[in-house]
This record gives sequence, structure tokens and C-alpha cells, in this order.
Amino acid sequence: MSADDDWLADTRNSYDTVAVSYAEWIRDSLAGAPDVLAALAHFAGLVRAAGGGPVLDVGCGPGHVTAHLHALGVDASGVDLSPGMVDVARRDHPHLTFTVGSMTALDVADSSVTGLLAFWSLVHVPDGALPTVFAEFRRVLRPGGPLLVGFHVGTGSRLKTEGYGGHPMKVYVHRRRPDQVADRLRGAGFTVTDERLPGVDEESGILFAR
Repeated sequence: MSADDDWLADTRNSYDTVAVSYAEWIRDSLAGAPDVLAALAHFAGLVRAAGGGPVLDVGCGPGHVTAHLHALGVDASGVDLSPGMVDVARRDHPHLTFTVGSMTALDVADSSVTGLLAFWSLVHVPDGALPTVFAEFRRVLRPGGPLLVGFHVGTGSRLKTEGYGGHPMKVYVHRRRPDQVADRLRGAGFTVTDERLPGVDEESGILFAR
């Protein structure tokens, strides 16, 4: 593994360590986030308007957003870098499909999903890897398919060494301005269609693209 891929190993190992604690911490988070619920409902409507079909939740973690989309009538499945997270998602949502995989190389056929969301799963992706990730999103999405991304708003990065129950972690948390994320998406061939700020709080943002 090259040095450029260290962030993948660090992210995988960190979330394997905190998977159970993280699932407990985030379990009821959607109930207290009306902006996020509205964004997910809008996304589900866009999927239906596009004719329906499979939707991929990339960086799904414990699967709570995947399950919410399923409850909205969306044919959602999840993929996550962390096998520990996938185990928890399968435990908590046995009726849904979750697989281990990296957003840098999705094991999904070209133009095979109607919609894709990356809900705060881009926060550990370094700037240099964003073009690869967004190119993968575009590759697997059907033409015109909706994309929903959530991210931390701001500038700079910080190293997170502990979290979710006090377990050790080693991940960088990257904050980006909305115009930076939008420019990266446009550079990958997307059209940004909607911007919603704040998202969960004043430091969070949500972008829709296709």
C-alpha cells in the first residue's frame, strides 16, 4: 500500500474500532435533524422522478440513513470501507444489503444506480483523492441521476485521535467551503442543482447534483 493510501487504512481501522459505539451514538440522530430529514425526502423524490431503481449509500456506516431511505420507499443499499461498520449495519438492518468497499473503487457496474448519496462520508477524504471519488460517483450513476453529499463546512483539517466511547482513532477531518465542493463536483462532470445550508447545524452543508 502506498503512502497515498494510508488514509484508507487509517479510516478503516479507526471505524472498525469504534463501530459499535458509533452506532449507539448516532442511532437517533435523524430524529433531531429536520433539515437532514427534509433533504433525504427531497432526494427520495428525485429518485422517484428519475424512474426509481437502486440507490447506493456510500460510506453508510451503521446503515441508519440507508434504512431511512428504505422506509421512504427507496431501493437503497449501503457500502462502507469498515468491515466492523458493515457488520453492525447488517446486525441492525438484516433486511437490507450492505457490502464492504471503498469509494475510490466501487465494485458497481457503470451507470447501474439511479441515485447515490455520500452523507458526511467525504470528511476523511483528502483533497487529492476527491477527483477519484467523484469520478467513481459519476461512473456508477445513470445519466441524470441525483447525487446528494453532506459535508463539514469550514477550512482546514484536524487530526482526530479519539472518539465515540473514548476509543483511539487516527483520521483527519477535512472541512470545505460549499463553493469548493461545488467546483470539485462540476470538475467531475456534475451539475450542482441545489445547496442547503445549514445542514445538521451551522457547520454542516448539503449539496444536490446530477
